[in-house]
Amino acid sequence: MSPTVALDGMGGDRAPAEPVRGALEAAEAGVHVILTGDSQALRRELDAQGHGGGKLIEIVEAPDVIKSDEEGARAVRAKPASSLVVACRLLAEGRARAVVSAGNTGAMMAAATLHLRRIPGVIRPGIAVVVPSARGPVTLIDVGANADTRPEYLPQFALMGRIMAADVLGIPEPRVGLLSIGEEAGKGSELVQAAFAAMDGTPGFVGNVEGRDIPKGLVDVVVTDGFTGNVALKLYEGAGEMLFSEIRGTFERSLRGRAAGLLARPLLRELRHRFNEETTGGAFLLGVRGLVVIAHGNSNGRGIANAIRLAARGVGEGMLEAVEAGLAVPVDA
Repeated sequence: MSPTVALDGMGGDRAPAEPVRGALEAAEAGVHVILTGDSQALRRELDAQGHGGGKLIEIVEAPDVIKSDEEGARAVRAKPASSLVVACRLLAEGRARAVVSAGNTGAMMAAATLHLRRIPGVIRPGIAVVVPSARGPVTLIDVGANADTRPEYLPQFALMGRIMAADVLGIPEPRVGLLSIGEEAGKGSELVQAAFAAMDGTPGFVGNVEGRDIPKGLVDVVVTDGFTGNVALKLYEGAGEMLFSEIRGTFERSLRGRAAGLLARPLLRELRHRFNEETTGGAFLLGVRGLVVIAHGNSNGRGIANAIRLAARGVGEGMLEAVEAGLAVPVDA
C-alpha cells in the first residue's frame, strides 16, 4: 500500500492549481494525498480539474498562507494555521508518512525543525537534490538550507547524501567529493580546508572536486555549503535551459535544420526529460525526523506529482530509518 503524503496545497507560484493537478496525478498512481489549505479554494480547483482522485484525495483546512517573500522562521511562528505548517504537523502527528511543499523554503525548514525535530546528533539539516550527469544521477547537498555553514556540518551532509544515494538512487558504494576551486587538498576557503580535514578518511570520500566535475559525474555525492550549493544548482538549471534553447534555435534557422530537427526530435525530447528539473520534482530535507521534500517554487503539476512520488519512494526505501541509523551517536541527556 502506498504511503500517505501531506501536500501544501497553497505553496508555490502556481498554487492552488498546480498542487491540485499534481495531487490528482499522484492519486491516479495510487498515492493517498492530503491537501492542506483553503478548503473552499481547493475544492473549487478539484472540481475545475474534474476530480477523479476519489478517496485518495483528502483536504485538511489551513486558512493561512506563508508567502515566498516572508522570513521563514518568523512566518512559521506567526502563522501556525498556514498550509505549510499544517502539512508538517500532519507528518509529526503520524497522519502522513511524508510532506511535500513548493512554498517558502526557509519556512519549510523552520516548520520541519520545529514540529519534527532534528535526528539526534544532527547539527543542522541539509537540502539534498539529485542532478543529472554524464554518468548518472549526482546528489548535491546542501543547496540552500544553510547559507552560513560551519566545517562540522559538512561531514554530516556527506553521510546523509551518501545514504540517500545508496538507498534511493541504488548506488552501491557512493563516492563523495567536496566542492572546491581545485582538486588539491590545500585548495579552497578556510571552510573547505577545515571540512576536507574532517572528511578525510571517511567512507566514500575521494577528495575535492570542481564545479565542472559535477556534470561529468566524477563522484556520486557533492558536498558544499548552502550558499555555494544553491548558486551551483541554479547555474546548472539555467545552463540546461540555455543549451536546449540554443539547440532549438539552431535547428530553426534553415530549412535543412528544420528537417534535421524533425528527425532528432525524439532523441532531444528524451534528453530534455533527463535534464528537466521537473523530472525529479524536488529535494529532500535531510536531518529531520520525517521525510520532507521541497519542490521548486515554480513547479507545474507534473513536477509536484514527481515530488510526491519521490517522497513516497523515500518512505518505501526506508530512507529516514537509514539516515537515523547512519547518524546514530551518543546524545547527552
